[in-house]
Amino acid sequence: MFRSVGGVLHVENVSCVELVDELGTPLYVTSKAKLEENLRAYKDAFPDAGLLYAVKANNNLSIMRIVAKHGFGADVFSGGELYMALLSGFKPERILFNGNSKSDEEIRMGIRTGVKFSVDSLDELHSISEIAVGEGREVEIAFRINPSIDPKTHPKIATGLRTSKFGIPWENVIDAYRKALELPNVVPVGVHCHIGSQITELSPFVEALNRLFDVALKLEGMGVEVKFLDLGGGLGIDYEGRGAPTPKDFANAILPVFERRCRELKSEPELWLEPGRSIVGNTTILLTKVNAVKKSYKNFVAVDAGFNLLIRPAMYGAYHRVAVANKMDEPEEETYTIVGPICESGDVLAEDRRLPKVEKGDIIAIFDAGAYGFVMSSQYNGRPRCAEVLVDGDRWFVIRERESYYDLINKQIIPDFLL
Repeated sequence: MFRSVGGVLHVENVSCVELVDELGTPLYVTSKAKLEENLRAYKDAFPDAGLLYAVKANNNLSIMRIVAKHGFGADVFSGGELYMALLSGFKPERILFNGNSKSDEEIRMGIRTGVKFSVDSLDELHSISEIAVGEGREVEIAFRINPSIDPKTHPKIATGLRTSKFGIPWENVIDAYRKALELPNVVPVGVHCHIGSQITELSPFVEALNRLFDVALKLEGMGVEVKFLDLGGGLGIDYEGRGAPTPKDFANAILPVFERRCRELKSEPELWLEPGRSIVGNTTILLTKVNAVKKSYKNFVAVDAGFNLLIRPAMYGAYHRVAVANKMDEPEEETYTIVGPICESGDVLAEDRRLPKVEKGDIIAIFDAGAYGFVMSSQYNGRPRCAEVLVDGDRWFVIRERESYYDLINKQIIPDFLL
């Protein structure tokens, strides 16, 4: 879906140079074909599983609508994500409201909508029960367990460690389920965990799945019918060209364990998964124009996108492949470090990369920017956020307009005494 044609990077059949000429930079560009290829890969690998798209990875409504049309449910982490998921066409009965710190307002919204909840604490459990009674509704819940598993990923995105803020320790969660059975208007029906993000080893998933079954067996002993076991998301993608497991590899690792251990249960639970990054990560590039090339301690290439638009390199030290989109067929000449316009020394997008000769006006393409890219962007340094484009064959569509300077201040109010 991303290829060189006449030395120019194309997304499907659309020239990146022509897109930049028309729309300017910075610019996020997504391939619809690649997105649908990833969705099909999951559906083929897990035909009987409940697949919930992790909205946190990319919440553009057009992208989410494509995901919903392929029959996915949604994993949401806030009232805002729930709102966007509903607008995008996800069915409430296939939405799981996750999160470790839900407000009463968010809980009430979820209950009125009819979604299921992943409960993170006893305080939250009591709030759900109380609000559900007030609303005259019954709510199906799972508890998010902390499985105490090292997913071998970046510490900031490891969510199943014993020290993590998420979930209830798996050894103690039975007491929480016992309490839920005593409370009105909440019905325990599942077990949930999430061990991290950008995981490229499959053994931690197998270990976590076994934890889910260990809890499910105890729940059946308490009379609970277990309807689903949610293993969460976190499957990594190939940012560095070293390879990464596919959805099929994932299925081959966990489905035999799931099928074998299901035979230990009287219930017939559905396996749920929450893919996000592995759905959208490699569908999208960020195009950014070179403002200056400076020979200093290093060869710095200063571009018009910074960590205000793609924070992963600054936050996680993440690696993204880069290319000069208008010089795809030219030989590598020098080593460059690509930096953004933000007034922070950490605003480095790519360090020490061999590229063709880079000059002012060139277009740098940053690959694999579809997950945790625009969705984590900001207006820091007074920089309006960029546009997003969806490419479908030889057609392209603006799916988010570029912000203006007015968008920086349109929610601010100056008190009368300052006028």
